[in-house]
Amino acid sequence: MAKFYVQSGTLRAIIDSPDAERAALWAIHTAMEQVMPLESGPESTEMIVCGPTNMIALAETIELSEIGFDRGDCLRIDTFDAFQHWNMLLKAVEKLNTLLDG
Repeated sequence: MAKFYVQSGTLRAIIDSPDAERAALWAIHTAMEQVMPLESGPESTEMIVCGPTNMIALAETIELSEIGFDRGDCLRIDTFDAFQHWNMLLKAVEKLNTLLDG
């Protein structure tokens, strides 16, 4: 599994992930757990949150690199697009849970 250096807004995290898109989704998930706690599996994330409140506030893009932080050659993913993908996955999991419970 690859190691991605992920940064956006006040979030700086090192995430083990098969690909950059899944690392970005994990960053969204981590930020969303502040306002909507969800059950999650074991974490493989080293995270630093910078800011006066220690709350994660994401920027307009999520920057990912396999080399390190603050790279000009990083992959940039639109935060809103990643959030929409995360939201669709969350809805699918909720629907599966409902089907399995019902």
